Amino acid sequence: MGAGVNTVRVDVDRGAGVAVVTLDRPARLNAIDLAMAGELGEVWRGLRFDDSVRAVVLAGSGERAFCTGIDRDAVVPQPGSPYMQDDPLLGVGPKANGLWKPVVAAVEGMACGGAFYLLGECEFVVAGAGATFFDPHTTYGMVSAYESMLMAQRMPYGEVARTALMGSAERLSARRAYDVGLVSELTGEGEALAAAADRAAVIAGYPAEAVQGTVRALWAAREASLAPAFAQAPHLIALGNLPGARQAELFAARRAEFRTR
Repeated sequence: MGAGVNTVRVDVDRGAGVAVVTLDRPARLNAIDLAMAGELGEVWRGLRFDDSVRAVVLAGSGERAFCTGIDRDAVVPQPGSPYMQDDPLLGVGPKANGLWKPVVAAVEGMACGGAFYLLGECEFVVAGAGATFFDPHTTYGMVSAYESMLMAQRMPYGEVARTALMGSAERLSARRAYDVGLVSELTGEGEALAAAADRAAVIAGYPAEAVQGTVRALWAAREASLAPAFAQAPHLIALGNLPGARQAELFAARRAEFRTR
């Protein structure tokens, strides 16, 4: 049974206790525009009140991408102070919306840039063999702040640093992402969603109070280091980002070549 919204689909298997939340802008590689950002917040908050849902799978529509971050056409006005930054992606994840039900990500195709806001708030990641992960911020004159902070809790420092600093020139293969801990399970290409749903169904079969308490405990440990890091992010971004017009020039001039490791 499913309930649809404009750019996010929600399909609930009440028998299994699992909801599948699907980013549904395949023509834009599931990039997050302001409408989708708002809808994701509404979906996560709505799932807080649905006791029939005890675990969630997050996926992307289509074969090309899980999510490619914020839509380049999204216009986000910014305050003039380096200490204040308006970032719509800070509200797109389940934890940001107070959802303490476990969320398993199912990744096929590209997951890059702002996709890490979502992956950083999932309990674990299942990826198809063709999935790739990269962070193009530095290539376009942008600071990778929140993304790198979240990934620093998933991967060794050197791997996070290399991913952020190599930008669009290099991508992590699903196998490499598995080897460094970003991905917890590899599947055949196109099989990540089914595997993630199966794992979610197992978790959903356990007592919800214990599961949700465990999720909250794990996130509490992460929050202890994320909070002071996030506090520095706004002025790091404001001071380090190139002007929007220059970013757009670099984006338009991007090269198609990259290596996958």
